[in-house]
Amino acid sequence: MSPQNSIAARYRGPRPWRPTPLAGFSIALHGALAMALLISPAAWPWIIAVVAANHALLAAAVFMPRAQLLGPNVNRLPEAAARRREVALTFDDGPDPHTTPQILALLDRHGAKASFFCVGEKAAAHPAIVREIAQREHSVENHSYRHSHAFACFGIGRTSREIELAQQLLARLSGRAPGVFRAPAGFRSPLLDFVLSRCGLRYVSWTRRGFDASRSDPQSVLERLTHGLAAGDVLLLHDSSPAVLQVLPRLLEELAVRGLKSVSLPSAL
Repeated sequence: MSPQNSIAARYRGPRPWRPTPLAGFSIALHGALAMALLISPAAWPWIIAVVAANHALLAAAVFMPRAQLLGPNVNRLPEAAARRREVALTFDDGPDPHTTPQILALLDRHGAKASFFCVGEKAAAHPAIVREIAQREHSVENHSYRHSHAFACFGIGRTSREIELAQQLLARLSGRAPGVFRAPAGFRSPLLDFVLSRCGLRYVSWTRRGFDASRSDPQSVLERLTHGLAAGDVLLLHDSSPAVLQVLPRLLEELAVRGLKSVSLPSAL
C-alpha cells in the first residue's frame, strides 16, 4: 500500500448530514423565495428583505460558539466521562516551538492527557512537535490549515480545502486522523457542519475558556477556568498564550485537589 493510501485508510468515513432546524428552515426558505420571485418578480424588495433577515439570523448564530444552532456541538463530555470524574484539557493554535514542549513536560509531570488542536501551517513548520504530542499519547486534532480569521465567511470549497489539507497533514504526522474539529476563534460557518460530515469529523467547542490568548494576568485566566469547574468540562487554553505556562501548573494542581482527571477527547468521547 502506498503512503498516501495508508493515510487515507486511517480516515473515518463520511457521516450522514442532517441539517439542524435552523439550517433546514433556511434552505427551505431560500427555495420558497426563489419560487416566489419567479411567480411575482415585483415582490423582489420584500423577498430581499426576508433573505437579509434570514442571513442576519445565521450571522448571529456564527457568534454563538457553544450553541447547537448550526450543527452538533460537543461543549461538554458525555455523562459517562463525567461519572469517571474526567475533564478535557484542550490547546488551540499550536504547535508552538517554545511553549508546546513545556506544556507536554507539565502534562507528563502530572500524569495528564490533553488534546491539541493544531494549525496545519504550524504543524508543517514543526512536524517533530506534532509527532511528540502523539508519541506521548495526547491527541492531535484539526484546527484548520491557515487559521484565517475570515474562516466563518468561507464558501464550501474553501472551507473543505482548509479542513482537508490540515486533516491529511496531521494524519501523516501523528499516525492518526483527527476525529474532531474546532473552528478558528470558535466562529463556525453555517456551511461547516456539511463539510465536517463529509470528512467524518465532529465539532468540539468548550465548556469554559480562560481567554489566555488575550489576557496576560494568570490569576484571572485561572479563575475563569476554575470557577464552577466540574467533571465533564472541556477547558480551552492556547499553546502560545502569554499566560499558559503560569496557569497550567496551578490548573493541574486544582484538578488533582478536586479529584478530576484530564483525558484526551478521543478517550472521553
